[in-house]
Amino acid sequence: MKKSYTTLFAALSLLPFMLGSFSAQAVPSFARQTGMACSSCHTTYPELTAFGRRFKLLGYTMTNKKLGAKGLSIGQLPPISVMLQANATNTKANNPKSNSELPSELSLFLAGRISPDMGSFIQVTMEQDTGFAIDNTDIRYARQSGDNIYGITLNNSPTTQDVWNSTPNWGYPWTGGASVNAPIIASLGQSVAGLGAYTQMGNGLYAELSFYRETGGFDAPAGGVTGTARIKGLAPYWRFAWEKNLSNGDNLMVGTYGMQVKLYDNASTPVAGQDKYRDIAIDTQYEHFVADSDDLISVHATYTHEKQTLGMSAPGTSPKLKSLRLDGTYHWGHRVAATLGYNQNSGNSGAYDDNAWTGQISYLPWLNTKFTIQYTAYTKLAGVTSTASDNNTLLLQAWLMW
Repeated sequence: MKKSYTTLFAALSLLPFMLGSFSAQAVPSFARQTGMACSSCHTTYPELTAFGRRFKLLGYTMTNKKLGAKGLSIGQLPPISVMLQANATNTKANNPKSNSELPSELSLFLAGRISPDMGSFIQVTMEQDTGFAIDNTDIRYARQSGDNIYGITLNNSPTTQDVWNSTPNWGYPWTGGASVNAPIIASLGQSVAGLGAYTQMGNGLYAELSFYRETGGFDAPAGGVTGTARIKGLAPYWRFAWEKNLSNGDNLMVGTYGMQVKLYDNASTPVAGQDKYRDIAIDTQYEHFVADSDDLISVHATYTHEKQTLGMSAPGTSPKLKSLRLDGTYHWGHRVAATLGYNQNSGNSGAYDDNAWTGQISYLPWLNTKFTIQYTAYTKLAGVTSTASDNNTLLLQAWLMW
């Protein structure tokens, strides 16, 4: 093992003992608000349980506490949480071959109930290379009528508002993992602001329509006009999903989502024309509860077809990107989880041809403390198989929430 691994994780190995005096039920702000353990909303975070999905759809407002006076809804404690990630990585051949980061990410969350019908999930993250920046943000207003939920979401990245773990922002491997080409819906980052309306009809149909505008700092897709490319007007995003709680206690979701984005060149001497991207995805999630135990098997699959009409960066061309993501996890209660995932991209005459396997094991000595070992193996990268394995990466990570 590299010296950097030994030094970092010798220190990290002491953290569970230093954190031992904290109760997992009283650490993250959502747990403090509801009085419930982290495991009520999460299997192995950030994967959501059925209760966690409902908590999010209802605008992060559920609480077991009496808040404020009439017309006022302010809790006794501020809805603040902190996340720290520490990483050690080793890449087979690329430089730098080994790297340690403490912290690799440090996030502050303002996450909790604002009013009886409104709540927030706001993340500000510091990374070593980029400093502080606004990360995933979702502010919701939601009402319930019988078994139906109606809401409005204001967020800064498509699928941040989604409640299933098959979509890009909350999908496996959750951290690190394969670095391959991705459809534009998964690569916008936090460079947009979107407003949308959604409804969950009982335990059946979910429907959402949102519109996004650029807020700056957009990174154009590879091969396009970089640096000066901007999103034109509004970019519509839609989501439909059907969810069913089966008679044996299992849960099944089958859904579809998509987005259309138009880019133009904002340079002082702009390139003429527009680039158009249309993403259509189908996804599914299945959760199987193992009989006579607290164990759970979760499976996710997403297939995205992206059609590009490049009237600006490559006039007359219409490449396609086909992206497949699969993963399955076995959860031993809420303490250990083992996952295997597969990513495959194809299209655009080989430039998008990527294949990668990602396996990881996570251990949670406490519900707010997670240690992960992850290995990513590439079998093809940018259409090349002979040197793809040079990018194989081992990741060791400590992920702490309080």
